[in-house]
Amino acid sequence: MSKREPLFSAKQRALMLGPLSKNNPVIVQILGICSALAVTAKLEPAIVMGLAVTVVAAFANVILSLLRNTIPTRIRIIVQLVVVATLVIMVDQLLKAYAYDVSKQLSVFVGLIITNCIIMGRIEAFALGNKVWPSFLDGVGNGLGYGVILVIMGACREALGSGTLLGFQIVPQGLYDFGYANNGLMILPPMALILVGIVIWVHRSRNKELIES
Repeated sequence: MSKREPLFSAKQRALMLGPLSKNNPVIVQILGICSALAVTAKLEPAIVMGLAVTVVAAFANVILSLLRNTIPTRIRIIVQLVVVATLVIMVDQLLKAYAYDVSKQLSVFVGLIITNCIIMGRIEAFALGNKVWPSFLDGVGNGLGYGVILVIMGACREALGSGTLLGFQIVPQGLYDFGYANNGLMILPPMALILVGIVIWVHRSRNKELIES
């Protein structure tokens, strides 16, 4: 009998950790940009959106990996959408039940997780051709990679644009007394696009092999 591969072998760790940096779905593959721009004016909705996408990506990968040998090729996209839509509805209902204020802030963007390029892309590129555990790790990794970028952008935009983080004031009142003013541009949509560009530039300047390849 062949030895079973360890649950967290180097290959398995790469599946989960790779998307956090060198293979990040947002800043390397340029996927999921729309929601990354739309929900990052504040940190809290950015965190919740990142977690929601991670949960949906992980369990969608698991379910489609389990079903991969039974799905007719002609209807695979329909099956994928049904699975993802079911998971998104469940997440949306949980948010409305336990985090209603955040759910209102995220608005339609929770529903749009159904067509998130990251989730559909990983199902097609990975889950339909691999076993359950690697598919789960791939979904978690790509979801967290997406979430990391949202958290970075949400923290920067809220701190500089509102002077708060998670609703708590972080800029001392003394600075405001001396004339400091929040940068209102940071919470406007154009600044989100500029900030994504800065994050991509910093990432690629530190990983020049990505450009060369």
